[in-house]
Amino acid sequence: MGVPMSGRLVLVATPIGNLGDLSPRAVEALTVADLVACEDTRRTGRLLRHASVVGSELLRLDKHTEERSADVVVGRIAAGAVVALVSDAGMPAVSDPGERVVSRVVEEGLPVEVVPGPSAPVAALAASGLPTQRWSMEGFLPRKGRGRSSRLAELAVEERTMVVLESPHRLAATLSDLAEMLGADRRAVVAREMTKLHEEFVRGNLAELAVWAAEPPRGEVVLVVEGAPPPDGAADDRVLAVLGESLAAGASTRDAADEAARRLGVSRRRAYRLALEAHR
Repeated sequence: MGVPMSGRLVLVATPIGNLGDLSPRAVEALTVADLVACEDTRRTGRLLRHASVVGSELLRLDKHTEERSADVVVGRIAAGAVVALVSDAGMPAVSDPGERVVSRVVEEGLPVEVVPGPSAPVAALAASGLPTQRWSMEGFLPRKGRGRSSRLAELAVEERTMVVLESPHRLAATLSDLAEMLGADRRAVVAREMTKLHEEFVRGNLAELAVWAAEPPRGEVVLVVEGAPPPDGAADDRVLAVLGESLAAGASTRDAADEAARRLGVSRRRAYRLALEAHR
């Protein structure tokens, strides 16, 4: 027996701060849904009241309940229901609960639709002023241990622009760790309170931003970090500047070359050659 034609999962993007960004199509999708699966029923309830959507059945679907709720969603869709999936803000299933649900629905051969809209990672990237043609969504980094150090090592050689999510009170530590692994002078942007009254984009290098974030900023933040230069891609004057910093601090020629190679992604041979030339 086939699935009733009306049964489907609808991914609905919701505002990341400004309720005015809720699209008419999103309101329509939420209105016709038989069930709205959401991270926080209270928060989604307020959004629905703002949109004058009444009488909706809500299902909690967060990181703690996603596996169990996925069974409910699949069963309801198979029975012909329209299930709307939302997160607290932005696009569900992208660094938010919902990925497993979508996978299950697809595995069962059930229809999936999308109502696109606000996305904090995309908004931050677009406003960053950093390259946008190729980028990497990194989400939240592991908090500690080998998982964190391994991820940071991977990011140090990632050539695409990176988008990282972080909480305000951990932002300074993350920026400091990134500065240590990627190089203090790597460009980055902190996007804060996007679409809200106090929207702000703070630009600088990783070291500068780590100092700025020493007093945790208020509100939601997204971090956009410049990708690593291609191997041997840094200009000579950039390599010489980094070499000069290390040499002035008392480093040996070899140690200065090693540091420049690590920070800029250039070959150690090239960095050492330039260091020798700088000493002449």
